[in-house]
Amino acid sequence: MDELMPLTELSLSNLDGFPADVERPTYRRDQLSAGIVHVGLGNFHRAHMALYLHDLFQMGRDLDWAIVGAGVRAPDARVRDDLAAQDWLTTVCELDPAGDRAVVTGPMIDFLPVEEGNGPLIARMTKPDIRIVSLTVTEGGYYVDAKGAFDAEHADIRHDAENPDAPRTVFGAIIAALRTRRADGVAPFTVMSCDNLPENGHVARGTVTGLARLMDAELADWISANVAFPCAMVDRITPATSDRERKMIAERFGIEDRRPITCESFRQWVLEDRFSNGRPAFEDVGVTLTPDVAPYELMKIRILNGGHAALAYPAALLDIHFVHDAAVHPLVRGFLDKLEREEIIPTVPPVPNTDLNAYYGLIGRRLENPGVADTIPRLCQDGSNRQPKFILPTVRDRLDGGGSVEGLSLVSALWCHYLSGVSESGRKIEIDDPSATRLKVAADASLKDPAAFLSLDIVFGNLADRSSFADAFARHLTSLRTDGTAKVLERYIQGT
Repeated sequence: MDELMPLTELSLSNLDGFPADVERPTYRRDQLSAGIVHVGLGNFHRAHMALYLHDLFQMGRDLDWAIVGAGVRAPDARVRDDLAAQDWLTTVCELDPAGDRAVVTGPMIDFLPVEEGNGPLIARMTKPDIRIVSLTVTEGGYYVDAKGAFDAEHADIRHDAENPDAPRTVFGAIIAALRTRRADGVAPFTVMSCDNLPENGHVARGTVTGLARLMDAELADWISANVAFPCAMVDRITPATSDRERKMIAERFGIEDRRPITCESFRQWVLEDRFSNGRPAFEDVGVTLTPDVAPYELMKIRILNGGHAALAYPAALLDIHFVHDAAVHPLVRGFLDKLEREEIIPTVPPVPNTDLNAYYGLIGRRLENPGVADTIPRLCQDGSNRQPKFILPTVRDRLDGGGSVEGLSLVSALWCHYLSGVSESGRKIEIDDPSATRLKVAADASLKDPAAFLSLDIVFGNLADRSSFADAFARHLTSLRTDGTAKVLERYIQGT
């Protein structure tokens, strides 16, 4: 960017002042009317669902489905203040080696005040024009226990059950609004989870109906019978915004945006076509509408999320910080490619209109994108949660089918070796995991007996009793500690 280019504050009145290569809304704000309340206005939502709606509005389509933003946490008020100051607009910069793309999006027309008791949120959701309530409240925001069941004893849930008119959670607010709509004879809205967790629609249904049943069993039955909770598979790498991103947007495009977003150019949304009260024409802007999300979800969990989990620990042990550097490292990438081809992809059933090997090829290119600047420490976080979701189900399917788990057992051994807390160079590794203490104790115990790590039944279940896995794990772990990560990866790649 020319150093003399003036910095222009993001606002509706300043849209014409941005460089010609910045896409901006062709629709006017006064053409839009509300159809969706979205709770959780983080980066992912504004770079994903909001961008799909922006693309639809750019076509002059479905302008009565604009977004009203909302939040239920105190920090959400700061997001509201920042977005209000720029007329609810957001700059999304898609980073791609072939050329970056900057888009100013404007599908949000309001952001409700964030108040204790959620009065403004409940009142807005009762209005007939709101036909979808969508959520990005993080994977951990659904009040489920370690086994994935609704946690009726959580303090927030108990509070809402006892204070249904002044709830603390978004789910309590949803129930309060649905209660009023039912009493007024207004059709219910759809509750649409856009969070990155398996069977997110079923999880959302379980939390809403579970909480409702603590308040009013008849209302819970009505919600179960009348409210749609479509499942969705969502995918886009969207890092957190820091001063780095704000500076980049300012220098490259001359835009002063308080909360800009950088992300990869790839995005995917597979959505169950099940709605209570209508929907936008999502299929016209690239959303895959399907009666069954499960095949797409399993593909992503095993090939993409499993790939992330497999890539993370050898890269960390070799002192690699960025994902794009790990993706082109010959040993780390060689390990991942062989693991995916020989053990992971063969466990994924066919997916409609999808070539699984081509899908993995796309993932490889995404991992190599240096613009995203995703980090290995982020992928290493929360292994006690990620391994049982993304790696170990594939292990069980391979064992049940009589297949080799040579590479998958090496993933678990690399994780255990990583939990020892020291990289190959002697650098101290900080373990970021809710169960860090317990994991470290088990990893230390495995120095004398590798089986001690597999005794973490909350992670491995009964896999310690599966000799094909346990023996390979012990062999790999011993080799990692005697020969080092690089040598073990080299031998695995060579098949020796």
